[in-house]
Amino acid sequence: MDQVHLPLPPGPEPLPTRAAGLARLAHFLPRAGVTYAARRNEDLPGHPYVSGLSPWIRHRLVTEAEVIAAVRSHHPAGADTFLAEVWWRTYWKGWLELRPQIWADYANGVLAAQNRLAVEGGLRQVWQDACAGETGIDGFDHWARELAQTGWMHNHARMWFASIWIFTLGLPWRLGADFFYRHLIDGDAASNTLGWRWVAGLHTRGKPYPAEAQNIATFTAGRFTPRPSDLAEVTAGLESTEPDGLPTVQPLRAFTSPQAGHPTALLITDEDCRVEDFDLSALTIRTAATLAASHLRSPLPVSDLVAGFEAGALTDAATRAGVTVEAMQATDPAALAKWAARAEATQIATPYVTRGPLRDWLDAAAPALAKQGITLCEWRRDWDGAIWPHATAGFFKVKQNIPRILEQVGLE
Repeated sequence: MDQVHLPLPPGPEPLPTRAAGLARLAHFLPRAGVTYAARRNEDLPGHPYVSGLSPWIRHRLVTEAEVIAAVRSHHPAGADTFLAEVWWRTYWKGWLELRPQIWADYANGVLAAQNRLAVEGGLRQVWQDACAGETGIDGFDHWARELAQTGWMHNHARMWFASIWIFTLGLPWRLGADFFYRHLIDGDAASNTLGWRWVAGLHTRGKPYPAEAQNIATFTAGRFTPRPSDLAEVTAGLESTEPDGLPTVQPLRAFTSPQAGHPTALLITDEDCRVEDFDLSALTIRTAATLAASHLRSPLPVSDLVAGFEAGALTDAATRAGVTVEAMQATDPAALAKWAARAEATQIATPYVTRGPLRDWLDAAAPALAKQGITLCEWRRDWDGAIWPHATAGFFKVKQNIPRILEQVGLE
């Protein structure tokens, strides 16, 4: 039987360090089994029945493999519901890696939707009220303010919020995804974009997620009791507005691994803050830098909480890696080549960067790197390499291969 612990003492924001992430994991482990399975959907003050680990996992201050191993060790049985949530996170990333057009369509669609705000006064007012938590819809307004103030939102509340945004308020789903991405400390391109597409009925086409008044009242223990008439009846998703369907699965992106003995510039990003997991001793490191890139998430200003967590995570990563770094910001992509060239490096080594705004920025830097004769090299974790090829369809294909994947990555 699981023990029930009280939530950790609340703070102004989660500490962006590996040590804090490991402490959160240790605190949550007793509840990762049947307690989580039974009560994870409850959005209660202090969020006592969910892990709160997502900020650390998203930045890989704590890795998915570490969480899986710790939970399986603590719960030889009974933790499948929580473990599935961790598997889903990697599945989403692989799904987007295999369909890069989905990310490009999202990024272009955000710009188009924001252009509409500039010329459609009625749409702009509804959007502003939604972002400020001033719609008058019970629960929704609380979640909007909670997100802006804390950088986090309960997963069940994210689904209700997205459904109300799309179907009750009639706002473009990409503007909602952008609102989340600007404020969620744990926001990543795959989980955020595909989660919103799923609610809209575009991921599993024709199956949107409805926010229902009774469901909200039940799982918030009556904290929020919207009237049924406050919420739209969801009878269809948005598939008729985006009729092209899903793009064809593409091969995983080719990448070059760092080469031993080559003059190297080490680049640390918030995509993976466990650079010490890789063989740094084999490299001839001439220079190292952290790259702040959270501002790339949106054309609109990104939350200070997001930027602050990123900055702390990068500092923590550099300290653990034992390297002296300069702090860089992802502004002019050509600056990346100039930085490496000043140290006479012929390769930049960094953990693999998945589809999203930082990947776009690195792609934009490619011509300047090629001109300087500098190769962008990446380490891809065995964990990702084992799971992503199975993300060609629904999650079931990953699920049925879990025993083989665990053996492949040395966890079985």
